[in-house]
Amino acid sequence: MQSQNPILNNSATFNGRAASNAAQQSYPAGGQGYQGYGQTPPPGTDPSQWQYPTGDVLQERMTIDSVVSRTAMTLGLVIVTAALTWILLPEEYVGTAWIGGALAGVGLGLFLSFKRTVSPPLVMLYAVAQGLFLGAASEAFNTMWPGIVPQAVGGTLAAFVATLAAYKFFNIQVTSRMRKFGMIAGLGFFVLTFVDLGLSFVGFEMGFNGFGALGLLMSVVGLALGIFFLVLDFDMVEQGVAAGAPEVESWRAAFALTATLIFIYINLLRLLAILRGE
Repeated sequence: MQSQNPILNNSATFNGRAASNAAQQSYPAGGQGYQGYGQTPPPGTDPSQWQYPTGDVLQERMTIDSVVSRTAMTLGLVIVTAALTWILLPEEYVGTAWIGGALAGVGLGLFLSFKRTVSPPLVMLYAVAQGLFLGAASEAFNTMWPGIVPQAVGGTLAAFVATLAAYKFFNIQVTSRMRKFGMIAGLGFFVLTFVDLGLSFVGFEMGFNGFGALGLLMSVVGLALGIFFLVLDFDMVEQGVAAGAPEVESWRAAFALTATLIFIYINLLRLLAILRGE
């Protein structure tokens, strides 16, 4: 199953190619089948002909636990940076931090999404940039609608837990038709969002990023898409673990999950703001 999340889909580990490659080669458990590894070589053999496990055989593999720990680290950076921004940043710089953090987050996100080799330092830098953006944005929203941030955080956490529970307990199967629909819907959503944003700089807006009827519609669609992509990302993490992906790929999975959760939070925050009114 291929995710439509470009963060995971661009990696051979998660897009199915690693699994097919892994099927072409198997490794004995505990190194028992390797001459010179955990066993005595046959007497009289030439040491230059002995074979030792190297490279991928010796790499630590990605596990569910490693994905959880890396995701916790990344989300922790987002939360700590957001909290410090909210508490320490002077009010007159909130708008600058909002825009600057958003642009830095989008730029780093795009770069990491299409980078073949995952970079843990860049993933952490992305988390800091997004934390700056979320801290400033959350402060602005909470000033206008007091108490809205805890509601959005709780809703995001509830969406994650409910989606994970549904994925595990109901054994959700992602079909090819569902993946194609998700790709088209996601592409349309982001095109409309960025076109509307671009038009706003020249004084014209369609309302997709606003707080009216179209804004309400986009928030609901964005929330639904975020939950849908969570399901696909859970499936991709399982594929990576099953394919024996190297442990460093846990950072790519953590980046993908963090980006999706931020996407859900932002749409939920705007949805709650619209429902509460100006």
